[in-house]
Amino acid sequence: MPRFSPWYGTVAVMLSFAGGCALAADPVDPARLAASRACLSCHAPAARIVGPSFKEIADRYRGDAKAPAALARTIRQGGKGHWGQLPMPANPRVTEAEAAQLARWILDRK
Repeated sequence: MPRFSPWYGTVAVMLSFAGGCALAADPVDPARLAASRACLSCHAPAARIVGPSFKEIADRYRGDAKAPAALARTIRQGGKGHWGQLPMPANPRVTEAEAAQLARWILDRK
């Protein structure tokens, strides 16, 4: 039976760890994220459905330095009165990192 160097196991572990880190750091496509978190049930890129379009949101908050954090908070916690009487429900399934990514993506709409 051939003998293997103990380095083979170390290298295999290092490669698998590095591969796992690369996967975790890969950004998720924001459009797919919005679809998977039910954002598109109430919002569309350019047309009002139940809530405002992503373009309307971007237009309203363009240039506001506090908008990304405020929008990310609203995505997770919900809100009321920003766009009329119909409240936006909280989205506890959305992580803080996902909310920040979605907020930046929405605010970049033109």
